[in-house]
Amino acid sequence: MTGQNSPRVLVLANQKGGVGKTTTAINLGTALAAVGEEVLVIDLDPQGNASTGLGVERKSRKVSTYDVLLGESSLADATIQTAVPRLSIAPSTLDLLGVELEIAGDKDRAFRMKRAVAELVAAADHLDGRRYGYILIDCPPSLNLLTINALASADAVLVPLQCEFFALEGLSQLLSTVEQVTRTLNPRLSIHGVVLTMFDPRNNLANQVAADVRRFMGDKVYDTMIPRNVRVSEAPSHGKPVLLYDLKCSGSQAYLKLASEVIQREKRLRAA
Repeated sequence: MTGQNSPRVLVLANQKGGVGKTTTAINLGTALAAVGEEVLVIDLDPQGNASTGLGVERKSRKVSTYDVLLGESSLADATIQTAVPRLSIAPSTLDLLGVELEIAGDKDRAFRMKRAVAELVAAADHLDGRRYGYILIDCPPSLNLLTINALASADAVLVPLQCEFFALEGLSQLLSTVEQVTRTLNPRLSIHGVVLTMFDPRNNLANQVAADVRRFMGDKVYDTMIPRNVRVSEAPSHGKPVLLYDLKCSGSQAYLKLASEVIQREKRLRAA
């Protein structure tokens, strides 16, 4: 996506589960929409937690990202408006578990999502459809063909990282995958930033991990850290982003700050 009106496509990826990846996709998307951006979340995780967390019931997912990757539906057809103004989602279903086997033999298997995003942007230009400022792709917690499709279609990767003992080990694996994708499939791919999640300042290990990640990644680590916050954990069970569930809690405020930081980085990138 290089055109003036093209959205910025950011992939949220980490092969470790439970690091706040989907939570960040939902709440960063909501925060960006809250400051006036048109946002699309693409759910590429078969578990479909981003879809559930944005209030899309399973029976409402008539067209999903599975249909999009098979080439049977367009991304526009899969897109549903959420309860959050300016925030849409292309939901996922458990069918995604089988998509790797179904397209494994196809030459373009790594570029299915890239093509779908390009068609969405072209349709908006020609048909005066919805123009997104940001597309956030939520990946499964593994480096499989779904994640590769996301990385091949993206401008940059946003890495949620929990402040725990093996954090750096997982990060270096992901960086090596990103480097490989940049070399072979998507030369424009870069690391947008690393966001430290579930941070508890009272925990010595969390402070040590945060310091180590900042030393390792430098200014690629966002200043904003997402705190460990019970309201953030509760919100998905109500089918709401935490910003709708409890705007004043520390988690909501942190995601608003993160959105502001993402936008500032984008402005610097465009000016460079």
